Amino acid sequence: MSSGSKLRLRVWVAILAFLPGAIPAGAQEAKAVQPALIYEAEGFADVSGGVKRGATYHGNLNLQLTFDLGRLAGWPDTTVFLSGLGIHGGHPSEFAGDAQGVSSIEGPEKWTLEEAWIEKNFHGNQFSTLIGRYDLNSEFDHLHAGDLFLNSSFGIGPEFSQSGQGGPSIYPNTSVGGRFALKPREGIVIRTAVMDGVPVERPTGRDVFAKRDGLLLVGEMAFLSRPTQGVERGRPHRFRLGRQAQLPPYDAKLAVGVWHYTASFPDLVRTQADGTPVTHHGSTGAYVIGETIVYKGAGGREVRAFGQAGIGDSRVDRFGGYTGCGLDLAGFIPGRQDDEIGIAVARAWNGNTYIEQQERTGQPVTRAETAVELAYLAQVTSWLHVQPDVQYVFRPNTDPRIPDALVVLLRVELSF
Repeated sequence: MSSGSKLRLRVWVAILAFLPGAIPAGAQEAKAVQPALIYEAEGFADVSGGVKRGATYHGNLNLQLTFDLGRLAGWPDTTVFLSGLGIHGGHPSEFAGDAQGVSSIEGPEKWTLEEAWIEKNFHGNQFSTLIGRYDLNSEFDHLHAGDLFLNSSFGIGPEFSQSGQGGPSIYPNTSVGGRFALKPREGIVIRTAVMDGVPVERPTGRDVFAKRDGLLLVGEMAFLSRPTQGVERGRPHRFRLGRQAQLPPYDAKLAVGVWHYTASFPDLVRTQADGTPVTHHGSTGAYVIGETIVYKGAGGREVRAFGQAGIGDSRVDRFGGYTGCGLDLAGFIPGRQDDEIGIAVARAWNGNTYIEQQERTGQPVTRAETAVELAYLAQVTSWLHVQPDVQYVFRPNTDPRIPDALVVLLRVELSF
């Protein structure tokens, strides 16, 4: 870590230590400001195959501040959230050579404000509006069971995550806009988002709603089944939603989403008479995701199954489709009730236009890249999680010249 990074780390820790003491202990306002410090560290090694053998280390520091404006300013059901992010270290995919991303926390080395938004709930928390810099994947195209796994595709499918001019508004490059959510009845949530079509961080620097950015429009309808126990008295969970709703985990979820960029994009292959690429006005894709508890036994034992499927715009983007599925087993290790074990498979499909593009340039290409992941999460304490992980990647980057890759990862998460 550079000296500048170390200085920023010390400053952030000092801020975190100062904030809780800024309000007298025991006062009502003590819960109005909620700081959190999360550090994720990951060791990686390419054991066999891939682009090259070797090992690396990377991680990120995330400082979060949540302000309850109901307590601070008398604005009920209003929340301000700030999230600063520092990424450092190597790049596992440079060893594995894969396209999907064997590590979900890999990213460019930088310090940035990842999220900064204000959220207001209305009508007894049945309607929620959020404005600011916002991570779409915190609510859209997201499954709890997928959180166990380290491969990026289990967080959000590559047909969506690798779309547009710089990807959608997700880690590690978010954009600004607004999100609106409606809960018309118990078990149904309808969300829409209108975002800048290009993330704030871009090769030319920082910018917002620049010319030719266009907009990213996302809509999702989710059907949820939640347990009835443990719900806050006097405020039924069927009327609560939003990023800070503190809802109990759902037992089952089925969600369908559609996304659309309003900007123009060049075709990967087709050209006009003068040789310039054919321009497509707009780019659209869709996804369906779901998970459910398939087994629940004594002692907290539980098995969750999940599935993902998505369609991208193969005219202008690489991946025309994606499918993923997996199992998450919790409480099956004696004496380790909170630990989880999981196995999952992610398969990203090249679109026909991308395959044609590669063949025209003489680059060998296969139809799909497949990653199989085996994960184990040990919750050592309430603030320390340790996760060893093994992944086998078939046809990395869909390039037949790259040998199948066997990689191992060890992630440690500290949260305060």
